[in-house]
Amino acid sequence: MASEEIAEAESVLQSFERRFLAARTLRSFPWQSLEEKLRDSSGPELLLNILQKTVKHPLCVKHPPSVKYVRCFLSELIRKHEAVHMEPLDELYEALAEVLMAEEPTQCHRSYLLISSLSPGSRINSLPVSAQPSGDSVTLSESTAIVSHGTTGLVTWDAALYLAEWAIENPAAFAHRTVLELGSGAGLTGLAICKTCCPSTYVFSDCHSCVLEQLRGNILLNGLSLEPDTTDPERHPGHNAHDTESPRVTVAQLDWDVVTAPELAAFRPDVIIAADVLYCPETVMSLVRVLQRLSACLKDQQAPEAYIAFTVRSPETCWLFTNELGQTGIPWEAVPHHNQKLFPYEEHLDMAILKLIL
Repeated sequence: MASEEIAEAESVLQSFERRFLAARTLRSFPWQSLEEKLRDSSGPELLLNILQKTVKHPLCVKHPPSVKYVRCFLSELIRKHEAVHMEPLDELYEALAEVLMAEEPTQCHRSYLLISSLSPGSRINSLPVSAQPSGDSVTLSESTAIVSHGTTGLVTWDAALYLAEWAIENPAAFAHRTVLELGSGAGLTGLAICKTCCPSTYVFSDCHSCVLEQLRGNILLNGLSLEPDTTDPERHPGHNAHDTESPRVTVAQLDWDVVTAPELAAFRPDVIIAADVLYCPETVMSLVRVLQRLSACLKDQQAPEAYIAFTVRSPETCWLFTNELGQTGIPWEAVPHHNQKLFPYEEHLDMAILKLIL
């Protein structure tokens, strides 16, 4: 097989791997490219490799996605194989049989690779593999429903992936600094930053008790240790020396509408981030108020930076956010789009990151 064909097959393989581990919608997979490769190949090697990189992947075996999702994926893979080859592939049917006997849990897992698995010399979005960031993976336990327990914070949204990509490409923004995340949700962005950007302290926060419970579980699932949950400035982890390579990590219950200035000041953040929190006017107003409160209570330290990532669903909501920032005197600028696409989110979405100086 020519080197160009090998690179194309590896690209298809990696696309399947990343999308499957993250449990992306099946329509986002490169099925047409797979069919073309299968027609040009007389053997089952590519399908067997896809099986090993998806259903049989060590991350999937240890932290499985939804049973329904795996069943639908294998059924589609079998259809593509049968459309091209007459001989059945036993390994595919055996994998499907195992899934058909499994029960569907209320929680599933999604995994996100923080490094490339392509061969040296290959490229992703015009970046050579050697330029890909180091790290391992982030695995999240998530609800199988988009809305669960009255909140959307139990699943990962695309702007969180987008902000995590930007952070991995710009680790200096977080290295050896205290980071406060507003509305952490399932925890993807913060866990990626903790694993790749070397913050000294990372504070995850959210207001919903079910989200906080799942968030703590995801932090432990990814091998990080949790500090006591406290906003007492004398006990806050940022006030003590830290002599290990891993960041100090804490989870705080933080309701933007009721949190006080002393509680916010106790975190003493150098960087504040939030992803996909501009989904309605009420939330926008709450976010601006808490940012204004942070700005006012941190006057005695160097002005922290804030990075707010969002999917542009409504231009009116985005305008409201920037207009309110202007009204409160918080300067902002759009962050240029980053180069690499590491995570499998919807490419057609209009996403942005604003940098604020508080």
